[in-house]
Amino acid sequence: MIAGVAMLAAMQAASAEDTVKLAVGQRGNWDTSVSEIGQRAGIFKKHGLVLEMVYTNGSGETQQAVISGSVDLGIAGGIMGALSAYAKGAPLRILSAETTGAGDLYWYVKADSPIKSIKDVDGHTIAYSTHGSSTNGVVLAFIKQYKLDKAKPVAMGGPAANITAVMSGQVDVGWAAPPFGLDQLDKGDIRMIATGNDADVFKGQTVRVNLVNANYLKEHQDIVNRYMKAYRETVAFMYKDPKALEIYSDWLKISVAKAKRTRDDFFKPPAIEPDKIVGLDQIVKDAVELKFTAAPLTKDQLADLIRIPPQ
Repeated sequence: MIAGVAMLAAMQAASAEDTVKLAVGQRGNWDTSVSEIGQRAGIFKKHGLVLEMVYTNGSGETQQAVISGSVDLGIAGGIMGALSAYAKGAPLRILSAETTGAGDLYWYVKADSPIKSIKDVDGHTIAYSTHGSSTNGVVLAFIKQYKLDKAKPVAMGGPAANITAVMSGQVDVGWAAPPFGLDQLDKGDIRMIATGNDADVFKGQTVRVNLVNANYLKEHQDIVNRYMKAYRETVAFMYKDPKALEIYSDWLKISVAKAKRTRDDFFKPPAIEPDKIVGLDQIVKDAVELKFTAAPLTKDQLADLIRIPPQ
C-alpha cells in the first residue's frame, strides 16, 4: 500500500514537470553547456522542467529550428542573425544574452601554413559555421576591418568538420572554440592566428543570444520564466561550485583540468551572464554595415524583439 502511494506520488511529480525543446549550437562549448549542466545537476528539475536538447552545427540551424517551431528555444544564436530574421518578420524573440565578447572563438591554420596572421588571409578560404552565426559575423568583420577583399568565406559547420577540412587542405583557415582544438594547439599541429576579439566590431559586445519562438513565448510565458530562473541559477553554479566542472568533464569525457582551462581562460565572468545585452546601439549599426539588416531596427522593434524575463 505504501509502495503504491509512493509510486503514485512519483508519477504525479513527473507529470507536473513541463518539457521544453531546445536546439543548442555547438555541443560541448562551455557557454552552450548551461542547459546540459543544469539538467544533469538537477537545477531545471527543481524548477519543474525537463529539457529535450538537440545539438546543431551553428546558429543558422539553431535559428531555423526556432523559427519553424520544431523547438521552443534556441541556445547560442548569433545576434546579427537574430536581428536579420526579426527584420524579415520571422517569429522569434531574444530571450537573453548568451555570450558577450568573442575571445572564445578562434581561427587557426595548419602548423606549416604560410599564413601567419589574420592579415595574411586575403586570397585564401576562411571558415565559419553557418549563415547568420556569430562566426559568420566575425569573418565578415575580419574581411571589412583588414580589407581582405579576396578572402573566401566558407560555411564549414562545427569544429570537428573544420579540423578535418583544414588538415586535408579543403580550407585554409578553420575555426574552433575550446575545449575543441586545445590538444592540437598544445601538440603544435595547428596554429591560432586570430580570435573573435581581433574583430573590433565584436570585442566586448554581446555576440550570441538565446532565442525563443514568438508563439511559444506568448502561450508559455510561465515556462519561459522558470527556464530563465534555472538558467541563471546554473550559470552561478558553473562558476561557484567545483561539481559543475566535474559534470562538464564527465559529459565530454575530458579531464577536469581541461574543463577548468576552458572556463577560466576563455569564459571569465561576466562572459555568459544572461541579463544584459552589451553594446546594443553599436550592434544595431554594425548589423547594417555587415549587411545583416537593410536598416537599423527602431527602439520599438528592439523592445518587441528583446524579451528578457525579470529576475
